[in-house]
Amino acid sequence: MHQTARSLQLKDFRLIEAIYETGQLALAAEQLSMSQPAASRMLAGIERSVGGAVFERHPKGMTPTQVGMTLIRNGSNLLNGLEQTLKEIRSLSEGLAGTARVGSVTDGAVAFVVPAIQQLKKTAMGADIHVDVAPSDALVEGLFRGEYDFVLSRIPPGYDKHLLDVRRGRNEDICFLMRAGHPLAQHASAPLASLASFEWITQAPHTPLRQAVEAVFVSAGVALPQDIVNTTSMLVMIAYLASSDAIAPIPRQVAALLASNRSSGKLVTVDPEEKIIVSPYFLISHKSTIISAIASRLRDLVFAAMN
Repeated sequence: MHQTARSLQLKDFRLIEAIYETGQLALAAEQLSMSQPAASRMLAGIERSVGGAVFERHPKGMTPTQVGMTLIRNGSNLLNGLEQTLKEIRSLSEGLAGTARVGSVTDGAVAFVVPAIQQLKKTAMGADIHVDVAPSDALVEGLFRGEYDFVLSRIPPGYDKHLLDVRRGRNEDICFLMRAGHPLAQHASAPLASLASFEWITQAPHTPLRQAVEAVFVSAGVALPQDIVNTTSMLVMIAYLASSDAIAPIPRQVAALLASNRSSGKLVTVDPEEKIIVSPYFLISHKSTIISAIASRLRDLVFAAMN
Protein backbone atom coordinates (compact mmCIF):
# COMPACT_ATOMS: atom_id res chain seq x y z
CA MET A 1 0.00 0.00 0.00
CA HIS A 2 2.90 2.34 0.71
CA GLN A 3 4.25 1.63 -2.81
CA THR A 4 0.79 2.43 -4.28
CA ALA A 5 0.62 5.77 -2.53
CA ARG A 6 4.03 6.70 -3.91
CA SER A 7 3.32 5.58 -7.48
CA LEU A 8 0.02 7.38 -8.04
CA GLN A 9 0.22 10.99 -9.20
CA LEU A 10 -2.22 13.89 -9.40
CA LYS A 11 -2.72 13.32 -13.13
CA ASP A 12 -3.80 9.74 -12.35
CA PHE A 13 -6.48 10.98 -9.94
CA ARG A 14 -7.64 13.53 -12.52
CA LEU A 15 -8.09 10.77 -15.11
CA ILE A 16 -9.99 8.56 -12.64
CA GLU A 17 -12.27 11.48 -11.74
CA ALA A 18 -12.87 12.33 -15.41
CA ILE A 19 -13.78 8.73 -16.28
CA TYR A 20 -16.15 8.59 -13.30
CA GLU A 21 -17.82 11.86 -14.35
CA THR A 22 -18.17 11.01 -18.06
CA GLY A 23 -18.55 7.22 -17.87
CA GLN A 24 -16.36 6.78 -20.97
CA LEU A 25 -12.62 6.72 -21.54
CA ALA A 26 -12.86 8.68 -24.81
CA LEU A 27 -14.83 11.52 -23.21
CA ALA A 28 -12.48 11.59 -20.21
CA ALA A 29 -9.47 11.84 -22.54
CA GLU A 30 -11.13 14.69 -24.44
CA GLN A 31 -11.93 16.49 -21.18
CA LEU A 32 -8.25 16.27 -20.17
CA SER A 33 -7.00 17.24 -23.65
CA MET A 34 -5.18 13.96 -24.24
CA SER A 35 -5.50 11.16 -26.78
CA GLN A 36 -7.59 8.08 -26.02
CA PRO A 37 -4.59 5.69 -26.41
CA ALA A 38 -2.62 7.80 -23.92
CA ALA A 39 -5.52 7.74 -21.48
CA SER A 40 -5.85 3.97 -21.92
CA ARG A 41 -2.14 3.47 -21.18
CA MET A 42 -2.38 5.71 -18.11
CA LEU A 43 -5.38 3.79 -16.77
CA ALA A 44 -3.56 0.49 -17.33
CA GLY A 45 -0.61 1.84 -15.36
CA ILE A 46 -2.91 2.89 -12.52
CA GLU A 47 -4.48 -0.57 -12.36
CA ARG A 48 -1.04 -2.19 -12.25
CA SER A 49 -0.11 0.12 -9.36
CA VAL A 50 -3.19 -0.73 -7.29
CA GLY A 51 -3.14 -4.42 -8.25
CA GLY A 52 -6.65 -4.63 -9.69
CA ALA A 53 -9.31 -3.09 -11.90
CA VAL A 54 -10.39 0.46 -11.19
CA PHE A 55 -13.35 0.41 -13.58
CA GLU A 56 -15.57 -2.29 -15.01
CA ARG A 57 -16.01 -2.03 -18.78
CA HIS A 58 -19.53 -2.29 -20.17
CA PRO A 59 -20.85 -1.83 -23.72
CA LYS A 60 -22.39 1.49 -22.67
CA GLY A 61 -19.57 2.77 -20.54
CA MET A 62 -17.44 2.28 -17.43
CA THR A 63 -18.41 2.02 -13.76
CA PRO A 64 -16.00 2.08 -10.80
CA THR A 65 -15.12 -1.02 -8.82
CA GLN A 66 -14.80 -0.89 -5.03
CA VAL A 67 -11.12 -0.09 -5.50
CA GLY A 68 -12.12 2.59 -7.98
CA MET A 69 -14.62 4.16 -5.55
CA THR A 70 -11.93 4.32 -2.88
CA LEU A 71 -9.61 6.09 -5.31
CA ILE A 72 -12.39 8.43 -6.46
CA ARG A 73 -13.37 9.36 -2.91
CA ASN A 74 -9.84 10.01 -1.69
CA GLY A 75 -8.72 11.49 -4.99
CA SER A 76 -11.59 13.96 -4.87
CA ASN A 77 -10.48 15.10 -1.41
CA LEU A 78 -6.92 15.42 -2.65
CA LEU A 79 -7.86 17.40 -5.77
CA ASN A 80 -10.26 19.66 -3.89
CA GLY A 81 -7.59 20.31 -1.27
CA LEU A 82 -5.08 21.14 -3.98
CA GLU A 83 -7.54 23.46 -5.72
CA GLN A 84 -8.25 25.25 -2.44
CA THR A 85 -4.53 25.52 -1.73
CA LEU A 86 -3.85 27.01 -5.17
CA LYS A 87 -6.80 29.37 -4.75
CA GLU A 88 -5.43 30.58 -1.42
CA ILE A 89 -1.96 31.03 -2.93
CA ARG A 90 -3.42 33.06 -5.81
CA SER A 91 -5.37 35.17 -3.33
CA LEU A 92 -2.21 35.83 -1.35
CA SER A 93 -0.14 36.69 -4.41
CA GLU A 94 -2.87 38.93 -5.83
CA GLY A 95 -3.47 40.75 -2.54
CA LEU A 96 -6.95 39.32 -2.01
CA ALA A 97 -6.14 37.59 1.28
CA GLY A 98 -3.40 37.45 3.88
CA THR A 99 -2.41 39.56 6.87
CA ALA A 100 -1.51 43.24 7.12
CA ARG A 101 -0.35 44.94 10.31
CA VAL A 102 -0.57 48.73 10.46
CA GLY A 103 0.28 51.26 13.13
CA SER A 104 -0.87 54.88 13.07
CA VAL A 105 -1.23 58.06 15.03
CA THR A 106 -4.89 58.84 15.74
CA ASP A 107 -5.46 61.36 12.96
CA GLY A 108 -3.91 59.11 10.31
CA ALA A 109 -5.95 56.12 11.46
CA VAL A 110 -9.24 58.01 11.21
CA ALA A 111 -8.51 60.04 8.07
CA PHE A 112 -6.65 57.49 5.93
CA VAL A 113 -6.29 53.97 7.36
CA VAL A 114 -10.00 53.35 7.99
CA PRO A 115 -11.13 54.49 4.50
CA ALA A 116 -8.29 52.49 2.90
CA ILE A 117 -9.33 49.32 4.75
CA GLN A 118 -12.93 49.81 3.69
CA GLN A 119 -11.81 50.20 0.07
CA LEU A 120 -9.58 47.12 0.31
CA LYS A 121 -12.33 44.97 1.81
CA LYS A 122 -14.53 45.49 -1.26
CA THR A 123 -12.31 43.02 -3.13
CA ALA A 124 -10.37 41.32 -0.31
CA MET A 125 -12.93 40.07 2.19
CA GLY A 126 -10.49 37.39 3.38
CA ALA A 127 -7.89 39.96 4.42
CA ASP A 128 -6.81 39.81 8.07
CA ILE A 129 -6.10 43.44 9.03
CA HIS A 130 -4.59 44.53 12.36
CA VAL A 131 -4.50 48.25 13.28
CA ASP A 132 -2.80 49.74 16.32
CA VAL A 133 -3.16 53.40 17.31
CA ALA A 134 -0.24 54.65 19.38
CA PRO A 135 2.26 57.50 19.81
CA SER A 136 4.98 57.85 17.18
CA ASP A 137 7.83 56.55 19.36
CA ALA A 138 5.97 53.27 20.00
CA LEU A 139 5.01 52.95 16.33
CA VAL A 140 8.51 53.43 14.91
CA GLU A 141 9.99 51.13 17.56
CA GLY A 142 7.41 48.51 16.54
CA LEU A 143 8.29 49.03 12.87
CA PHE A 144 11.98 48.34 13.58
CA ARG A 145 11.02 45.23 15.56
CA GLY A 146 9.00 43.93 12.60
CA GLU A 147 5.62 44.29 14.30
CA TYR A 148 4.17 46.47 11.52
CA ASP A 149 4.22 46.37 7.73
CA PHE A 150 4.03 50.16 7.70
CA VAL A 151 3.08 53.01 10.00
CA LEU A 152 1.67 56.52 9.79
CA SER A 153 3.92 58.28 12.23
CA ARG A 154 6.47 60.93 12.95
CA ILE A 155 10.11 59.85 13.17
CA PRO A 156 11.44 60.29 16.72
CA PRO A 157 15.11 61.21 17.27
CA GLY A 158 17.61 58.37 17.45
CA TYR A 159 16.41 56.28 14.48
CA ASP A 160 18.44 55.87 11.30
CA LYS A 161 16.27 57.44 8.60
CA HIS A 162 18.41 55.81 5.89
CA LEU A 163 16.79 52.48 6.82
CA LEU A 164 13.29 53.83 6.21
CA ASP A 165 11.14 54.41 3.16
CA VAL A 166 9.40 57.69 4.02
CA ARG A 167 6.52 58.98 1.89
CA ARG A 168 4.75 62.33 1.88
CA GLY A 169 3.50 63.57 5.22
CA ARG A 170 0.36 65.26 6.50
CA ASN A 171 -0.07 67.93 9.15
CA GLU A 172 -2.64 67.74 11.94
CA ASP A 173 -4.87 70.80 12.36
CA ILE A 174 -6.00 71.12 15.98
CA CYS A 175 -9.41 72.19 17.28
CA PHE A 176 -11.04 71.76 20.70
CA LEU A 177 -13.69 69.15 21.52
CA MET A 178 -16.27 69.64 24.28
CA ARG A 179 -19.83 68.71 25.27
CA ALA A 180 -22.69 70.51 23.53
CA GLY A 181 -23.73 72.28 26.74
CA HIS A 182 -20.26 73.71 27.39
CA PRO A 183 -20.06 77.52 28.00
CA LEU A 184 -17.90 77.88 24.85
CA ALA A 185 -19.96 75.55 22.66
CA GLN A 186 -22.06 78.30 21.06
CA HIS A 187 -19.02 79.97 19.52
CA ALA A 188 -17.27 78.98 16.30
CA SER A 189 -13.93 80.04 17.78
CA ALA A 190 -12.53 81.14 21.12
CA PRO A 191 -9.52 83.16 22.33
CA LEU A 192 -6.61 81.17 23.73
CA ALA A 193 -7.11 82.74 27.16
CA SER A 194 -10.73 81.51 27.27
CA LEU A 195 -9.64 77.99 26.27
CA ALA A 196 -6.92 77.99 28.94
CA SER A 197 -9.42 78.91 31.68
CA PHE A 198 -11.10 75.48 31.50
CA GLU A 199 -9.95 72.05 32.59
CA TRP A 200 -8.20 70.12 29.83
CA ILE A 201 -7.97 66.43 29.06
CA THR A 202 -5.17 65.78 26.62
CA GLN A 203 -2.09 63.80 25.63
CA ALA A 204 1.08 63.71 27.75
CA PRO A 205 3.55 66.65 27.71
CA HIS A 206 6.15 64.93 25.50
CA THR A 207 3.75 64.21 22.63
CA PRO A 208 3.86 66.30 19.41
CA LEU A 209 0.22 67.42 19.82
CA ARG A 210 0.78 68.70 23.36
CA GLN A 211 4.03 70.40 22.37
CA ALA A 212 2.42 72.12 19.37
CA VAL A 213 -0.51 73.38 21.46
CA GLU A 214 1.72 74.68 24.26
CA ALA A 215 4.05 76.38 21.76
CA VAL A 216 1.18 78.43 20.33
CA PHE A 217 0.04 79.50 23.82
CA VAL A 218 3.58 80.46 24.85
CA SER A 219 4.17 82.34 21.59
CA ALA A 220 0.94 84.29 22.12
CA GLY A 221 1.91 85.12 25.71
CA VAL A 222 -1.08 83.23 27.12
CA ALA A 223 -0.67 81.27 30.35
CA LEU A 224 -1.02 77.51 29.92
CA PRO A 225 -3.98 75.74 31.58
CA GLN A 226 -3.27 74.63 35.14
CA ASP A 227 -5.91 71.91 35.45
CA ILE A 228 -5.00 69.03 33.12
CA VAL A 229 -5.83 65.34 32.94
CA ASN A 230 -3.37 63.33 30.83
CA THR A 231 -4.55 60.27 28.92
CA THR A 232 -3.85 58.29 25.75
CA SER A 233 -7.29 56.68 25.83
CA MET A 234 -9.89 58.08 23.44
CA LEU A 235 -12.63 56.33 25.42
CA VAL A 236 -11.55 57.98 28.68
CA MET A 237 -11.40 61.35 26.96
CA ILE A 238 -14.93 61.02 25.52
CA ALA A 239 -16.39 59.94 28.85
CA TYR A 240 -14.65 62.80 30.65
CA LEU A 241 -15.79 65.42 28.16
CA ALA A 242 -19.39 64.21 28.20
CA SER A 243 -19.68 64.60 31.97
CA SER A 244 -17.72 67.80 32.65
CA ASP A 245 -16.77 71.24 31.33
CA ALA A 246 -13.37 69.95 30.33
CA ILE A 247 -12.09 70.52 26.77
CA ALA A 248 -9.69 68.51 24.64
CA PRO A 249 -7.30 69.68 21.92
CA ILE A 250 -7.67 67.09 19.19
CA PRO A 251 -6.92 66.64 15.46
CA ARG A 252 -9.76 68.05 13.36
CA GLN A 253 -10.39 64.79 11.45
CA VAL A 254 -10.85 62.90 14.70
CA ALA A 255 -12.99 65.63 16.25
CA ALA A 256 -15.29 65.71 13.22
CA LEU A 257 -15.85 61.96 13.53
CA LEU A 258 -16.60 62.13 17.26
CA ALA A 259 -18.85 65.17 16.95
CA SER A 260 -20.94 63.44 14.26
CA ASN A 261 -21.17 60.09 16.09
CA ARG A 262 -24.16 59.84 18.42
CA SER A 263 -22.62 56.90 20.28
CA SER A 264 -19.96 59.23 21.70
CA GLY A 265 -22.58 61.58 23.15
CA LYS A 266 -23.34 65.10 21.91
CA LEU A 267 -19.91 66.63 21.37
CA VAL A 268 -19.05 69.78 19.43
CA THR A 269 -15.89 71.49 18.23
CA VAL A 270 -14.58 75.04 18.70
CA ASP A 271 -11.59 76.48 16.84
CA PRO A 272 -8.81 78.36 18.60
CA GLU A 273 -8.41 81.91 17.27
CA GLU A 274 -4.72 81.12 16.73
CA LYS A 275 -4.22 78.24 14.30
CA ILE A 276 -2.48 75.21 15.85
CA ILE A 277 -0.65 72.83 13.49
CA VAL A 278 1.20 69.74 14.70
CA SER A 279 4.41 68.64 12.97
CA PRO A 280 3.69 66.30 10.01
CA TYR A 281 3.45 62.54 10.19
CA PHE A 282 4.53 60.27 7.32
CA LEU A 283 3.79 56.94 5.70
CA ILE A 284 6.82 54.88 6.76
CA SER A 285 8.08 51.39 5.87
CA HIS A 286 11.32 49.64 6.77
CA LYS A 287 13.46 49.15 3.67
CA SER A 288 14.63 45.67 4.69
CA THR A 289 11.11 44.31 5.31
CA ILE A 290 9.35 42.45 2.49
CA ILE A 291 5.64 42.90 3.08
CA SER A 292 2.78 40.72 1.85
CA ALA A 293 0.76 41.55 -1.26
CA ILE A 294 -2.25 42.46 0.87
CA ALA A 295 -0.15 44.82 3.02
CA SER A 296 1.30 46.37 -0.13
CA ARG A 297 -2.20 46.96 -1.53
CA LEU A 298 -3.33 48.55 1.73
CA ARG A 299 -0.24 50.78 1.86
CA ASP A 300 -0.91 51.97 -1.71
CA LEU A 301 -4.52 52.77 -0.83
CA VAL A 302 -3.45 54.74 2.26
CA PHE A 303 -0.88 56.64 0.22
CA ALA A 304 -3.46 57.44 -2.46
CA ALA A 305 -5.84 58.74 0.21
CA MET A 306 -3.11 61.00 1.61
CA ASN A 307 -2.49 62.66 -1.75
